[in-house]
Amino acid sequence: MIGKILGFLDKILSFFEDWTLFVAVIIALTALFINVVLRYGFNYTLAWSEELVREVIIYTTLIGCSAAIKQRKMIKIDASVQLLPKLKVPLNFFSNLVTLIFAYMMIHYGWLMVALQNRTHQKTIIMQIPLAYLYSMLPLMGALMFIRTLQVVYQDVMELKHKDIEEKS
Repeated sequence: MIGKILGFLDKILSFFEDWTLFVAVIIALTALFINVVLRYGFNYTLAWSEELVREVIIYTTLIGCSAAIKQRKMIKIDASVQLLPKLKVPLNFFSNLVTLIFAYMMIHYGWLMVALQNRTHQKTIIMQIPLAYLYSMLPLMGALMFIRTLQVVYQDVMELKHKDIEEKS
């Protein structure tokens, strides 16, 4: 049951991550390309394109954290695991626990930042995008990281159970 729910969530999140990252990068590259052509071809600059690219970089970094967890490509220091292979499982679970705590903090404090931006009605300088929209990426990233980490923990537990069954038989 839990596996089916996590599998369904994985499909939804993968679709969301892949397509939003793809579309965001294509839009940023297009704006940047047009800006370069205008700057060097016509001596005219689009000020908003640089702001857009900056916001896309922030977005792709935050959403990319979720994709990195799914693919198990988060940066880790694994020297202790290489020296003492028996510590691999406990350290892996500890790493996942720390990631869950971090994700919760991103949700909680990100939500507080969104509320603050809603109260102050601040906007970006050139494009006039409400900063509340940009700061809403923080709790979104936290929620995605939390779900992805739960999926990874579930996969690890099922793998351990499978190994135990193989060793007993």
